[in-house]
Amino acid sequence: MDRSAADMTDVEARSLGHALHGVLARLDVVTVARCLVAVAALLLVLITLDPFQDLSSPDIATVVGGRLATTYISFGLLAAVAVLLTLTTDAPALRSLVTPLHLCLIGWMLINLAFSGSRDVSIQRFVLAASATTLAVLLPLLPPTPRSFNLCLGGAALVLLVVCYLGIFFAPQYAIHSALDITEPQLAGDWRGSFDHKNVASPVMSILVYVGIYLSAVGSFVMGPAIALLAGIFLIFTGGKTSSVLCLAIYALASLVYATRSLWLKRVICFAPLIVMNLLTVGSVMSPVLGSITRALPVDPTFTGRAEVWEFALTAVAEKPITGHGYAAFWDGAAEGKTTQGSEWAVAAAHSHNSYLDLAVTIGLPGLLLVILIFVWTPLRNFQQVQAHNRSNALGKLFLTIWLFGLYFGTTETFLLERQNPVWFMFALAVAGLHFLARFQCVAQMEPAR
Repeated sequence: MDRSAADMTDVEARSLGHALHGVLARLDVVTVARCLVAVAALLLVLITLDPFQDLSSPDIATVVGGRLATTYISFGLLAAVAVLLTLTTDAPALRSLVTPLHLCLIGWMLINLAFSGSRDVSIQRFVLAASATTLAVLLPLLPPTPRSFNLCLGGAALVLLVVCYLGIFFAPQYAIHSALDITEPQLAGDWRGSFDHKNVASPVMSILVYVGIYLSAVGSFVMGPAIALLAGIFLIFTGGKTSSVLCLAIYALASLVYATRSLWLKRVICFAPLIVMNLLTVGSVMSPVLGSITRALPVDPTFTGRAEVWEFALTAVAEKPITGHGYAAFWDGAAEGKTTQGSEWAVAAAHSHNSYLDLAVTIGLPGLLLVILIFVWTPLRNFQQVQAHNRSNALGKLFLTIWLFGLYFGTTETFLLERQNPVWFMFALAVAGLHFLARFQCVAQMEPAR
């Protein structure tokens, strides 16, 4: 090679180096890190570290220590990174979370842990719940722009859907309930995807339908409809009747709330049917009059036999109405020795099949009241503020819809404060999103309202 050719090569190398340096300079490493943490958090909750469990294996109920430790470490590390990333840039948003009600709930949870009937179990599970909830609350702050938030949310949703459909087509024995399942062989044929139960898959798919509708509304005309369509089809094949009915009903209810201007009328629309549903379910075992009304209905809101579980749970509430039996500990062992003839399966149930009743059992009536004030009453007032200041109304409606879905889903299933439960994660994310939108110009930039 002659000297001129060598010089030319050197010039080209320097030019390429300058070009790469320019690209890297424009690439904000912190921004990329924030988006990666957001997507990682969503995938960790939605897909988990242990997808496609073999429900036909006799070892399905066995907790593997190493795998459990990995889950705790993963959530703990991600939560710590999320706090560090938002601490300097989103300090006003973080300070807005320090409210008397929030501090009271944290204080009450610490009291509950101290008085738990299974203290070690409650503390261990509370650590995981705190990590997962921290991630959910901070997730709206992590992506630096509304567009990046939409990409993170939509990207994670598409990954989950692709994983679930791949399981259905290539490993159906791990993605569809079968007659060989150890615990519930009667669910054979119902799709569950990467989840361990159709009752987890179906509400998640309902929420993804809302995500797809939202993305379509903000201009994502490929990703949005694809997510809504794929999630809607999957929801139908899960056989989840409650989630399927709620999916459309809640979207209609959210649209009605969105079009209503009065806050008090919004409250009537949101809470009146919710109260009725709780009266027709749990209330039916507390009052003979309500029980007779329930039995006269053309459908069974007790879902065949759950009344026994509710009766057992109400008895547990009466035993410790103030302190409760301990966070996330009662159904694992506190019910032992309390079986009555004909209600053995009620004692063996994993939860009370009602989120509000379950909180009364585990964290007591004061804890339930605090949760209702923070997660049921306040979010609607925040949404009213979002509309009043015309801040990201499409995103506000998404958060409103997910929040409403959680409220009504909680009348027949347990998910509130339930560790890394994906429904709880998305519900907490929606509540936090409404909190931030009500106080700042947009979720991403956290500019103080003027």
